[in-house]
Amino acid sequence: MALSKLAANSFDLTDNYAFTGTTTGVTSTQKIFLIKNIDASSDGTVDFLDGTSSVVLDNTYKTYYFKFINIHGSATAELRFQGNAAGGSGFNETMTTTYFVSRHDENGSNGQIGYDTGNDQANGTDFQRLADNFGNDNDASLCGDLFLFNPSDTTFVTHFLATTQYYQSAVPRTNNTFVAGYFNTTSAIDEIQFKMSSGNIDSGRIALYGIK
Repeated sequence: MALSKLAANSFDLTDNYAFTGTTTGVTSTQKIFLIKNIDASSDGTVDFLDGTSSVVLDNTYKTYYFKFINIHGSATAELRFQGNAAGGSGFNETMTTTYFVSRHDENGSNGQIGYDTGNDQANGTDFQRLADNFGNDNDASLCGDLFLFNPSDTTFVTHFLATTQYYQSAVPRTNNTFVAGYFNTTSAIDEIQFKMSSGNIDSGRIALYGIK
């Protein structure tokens, strides 16, 4: 992209991001709004619950964006998530998902990309994995994002896309995972929960944004 076009697409780099340029197809009403930051501290779960602390996954925004910043677990485990349909409980909605990963070891070997059949679901109700065998070494952490599309819609299923980058300590190596799928219900999804498959989320931030 030309520098002149980058300049025209300048951003206000604060918690609330807004286009300030006049690039074709982009207007000043297209914005990203910070809804809530949650900083984990030895927490079993990190919850974004309907109506709690101004967190509402409703029709205010067409896209909701979760950002993971230096998530650190207490044990080598999987980072997972699930949702609740409006009025539901238990975080056990039916999902169909895909999961593939690219990896490269610190010793320069094992550079590859592949589908992982052990981490997907076919109309399952488990918590969906976002990272597998995520290390808990002192310098290990995970970063990434999760997009949830139009969760208040009651005509179509609710789709999501996630990407994570993390340190897998067992080898050790870098893992870049790509997860996608849908909640197989036309009920609105209004709550999301994150947790490790074992242990706690010791530290790190999960930020929730709304995108108009």
